[in-house]
Amino acid sequence: MRLVKWEKLPENMQTDEIKPYYQALRRKRVALFFKRAFDIIFSALLLFILSPVFLLLAIAIKIDSKGPVFFRQTRVTQYGKTFRIFKFRTMVNNADKIGSQVTVKADNRITRVGKLIRKCRLDEICQLIDVLRGTMTFVGTRPEVPKYVDRYTNEMWATLLLPAGITSMASICYKDEDALLENAENVDDTYMEKVLPQKMEYNLSEIKKFGFWRDIKLMFMTVFAVLGKDYNKNTEEGEQE
Repeated sequence: MRLVKWEKLPENMQTDEIKPYYQALRRKRVALFFKRAFDIIFSALLLFILSPVFLLLAIAIKIDSKGPVFFRQTRVTQYGKTFRIFKFRTMVNNADKIGSQVTVKADNRITRVGKLIRKCRLDEICQLIDVLRGTMTFVGTRPEVPKYVDRYTNEMWATLLLPAGITSMASICYKDEDALLENAENVDDTYMEKVLPQKMEYNLSEIKKFGFWRDIKLMFMTVFAVLGKDYNKNTEEGEQE
């Protein structure tokens, strides 16, 4: 994994707000190399090991409801490039066209099997395909849909210096994000005005703290979070200050 030269960045990313983050990453070229090498090796290994789980999930999804096994949606990754993300479908077919693009806890679009898959946090394991392809990485800012990225501040675009990730400190601390949005009158506006800015504080902080071993630490924290450990929003308050 490498950074392009400053002058090769998209014009909207060649700003004073982004330059400190870019310079911080430029000093960590070796860590970036090992990050990509790890992504390739570990994602390929996990895809092989988890292939029986993929098959079982695919069968359960097809039996439970009409529609494809995978939910494909356009998201934004490194340098503002778009890609179609892989997720196991947990909602009715075309759910993104009949409601908000943010899912709330009691969303009636979620299928029966989908509820179980989401509870076990299995809907995103097929993003290992995206990691192997290079459109995503294991640890990085979660990929947003274009309409949310269009409302990013200049500084928020710094999170797109690296590929979108499966997990991050923000994802760990906001693992129950859907519950936070459950009672919102307008889910999209509440997400953009309240939730996303708070998550971005973590995401921007992580760009400056980036390191290969920190990525490994966050991956272990993700496993513990899935198993029930609660990392509240003040977990690493000392690191953020």
